[in-house]
Amino acid sequence: MDDCLFCRIVRGELPSDKVFENERLLAFRDINPIAPVHILVVPKKHLTSLAAAGDEDGALLGEILLVLRDLAAQAGVGASGYRVVTNIGADGAQQVEHLHFHLLGGRKLRARLE
Repeated sequence: MDDCLFCRIVRGELPSDKVFENERLLAFRDINPIAPVHILVVPKKHLTSLAAAGDEDGALLGEILLVLRDLAAQAGVGASGYRVVTNIGADGAQQVEHLHFHLLGGRKLRARLE
């Protein structure tokens, strides 16, 4: 997707504060953080959301979760706790139509999501 915000970041057309990158994934700090640790992990492959992922994306999704775990440890929140969130569709509050996961931590998070 040429005009997708995260695809443009993946291609290096827009700047990001990268914290991790490999052949399949990119992780960077959110520009509008809602917690002291707020990192986004996106696949380089354009998928609109988790709902658009196919069975063939299972290994990619598993890799994302393991990278989130490792990034939480590196950010110093692995032991104290953190939250992983992906929003799907308009009713799920998805703002960018490219699959992405939020890693949130560094403070006590509310139990209830709104």
